[in-house]
Formats: sequence, C-alpha cells, structure tokens
Amino acid sequence: MIAIKKRIAIECFKYDGDLKNTNGEFYVDRWAVEAFQSGVIYFKDGEMYIKTLEGDHHVSVGDYVIRGVNNELYPCKPDIFEKTYDIFDENAQATPSCQEDHDGEFIHDFSWALWQMKQGKKIHRSGWNGKGMFAVLQKGYPDGIPCNKQTAEAWGLKEGDLFRCEPYMQLKMVNGSHSMWVPSVNDCLSNDWAIVKE
Repeated sequence: MIAIKKRIAIECFKYDGDLKNTNGEFYVDRWAVEAFQSGVIYFKDGEMYIKTLEGDHHVSVGDYVIRGVNNELYPCKPDIFEKTYDIFDENAQATPSCQEDHDGEFIHDFSWALWQMKQGKKIHRSGWNGKGMFAVLQKGYPDGIPCNKQTAEAWGLKEGDLFRCEPYMQLKMVNGSHSMWVPSVNDCLSNDWAIVKE
C-alpha cells in the first residue's frame, strides 16, 4: 500500500530559546501563548517542554512547535520539518488567530469550538446576548436505551422498546432550560468562541 500525506495547513513557530522579548512581551502566536498559560507548554530547569498525549516532550532550540489539525501541539526537528513542510507565509496563520475579548478571555473560531465540544467542554460565544448560555455535545445512545412513555408515543413505539439516538448538540438557554441545537451560519463563521469558565 502507498499513501500520500494530505496537504493540510498547520500553524507553527521555530523555537529560539524563549517565548518573550526582553520587555517580557510574548512574540509567538496567541495559541502558543494560551498553551503556555494553561501549562501545555512549560519550562523546567531552563528547558522547554510540551505536554502531549504521548507524554511530555522536550523542545530544543531550533525545533519547530506545531499546532496540529486537532489543536494538539508537538515538537518537530528542523530536518524533518523541512522535508515535510513548505513555509507558506512566515507572518500568516493557517486559521484565524485567537484574540482576547474585553474580559481578557481568549476567543477562537468554530472549528476550535467543535473540537473542544468533542473533548467534553462547554463552549459559548461572547457575541451571544443571553447570560449563562452554552453548548455541549451529547454522546447520544448509539447502542440504544429503553424508551419512556413520551418517546414511545412520539415515535410509535412501545414503552420500553430499544431507542437508539446518535450524538447531538444541546444548548442551555437563558431561562435555564435546554434545547437541541444546530449552529447558525453566523455561529459557524464567528471568531468569538470560548470555553465556559467553571
């Protein structure tokens, strides 16, 4: 079998030994700043490390730090990077950069928000007027559960019959109730998504 790697744009930066300038200001992309502030990127004994699903990885000066298609971070040696990637624009980002809203909270695009929901996070938009609103991804019941009387009547089943339900998104509304949710076009194109602070 032969496979060709898909051409997918990734975001990255080349580690030069620090993330800040002499004035203490970050000069890496916002996603890297957020990773540092959340502890995904950290320093120990003057060396930089990245927390990954495979464990903590050391980052050497000259290595590239890559943000993958699922927003995961990992280091890449420069020789491997140069064989695998072509730098499209040193000053550009592949996806809309995260910004800070008026509360100092990092905000992102909907692809990031969808990935966060898949990780079990509650997400919301700063552009939503309703206080306390947020969306979650429900796992559904792909293997089925016994349906109650209301579900049985709605679907023409018998109470207790096996009822299967695929994953779905759900919204907490302003009045405290909940509703099935499908994002609008504006939701999908907005760059003001954030994780709900517990």
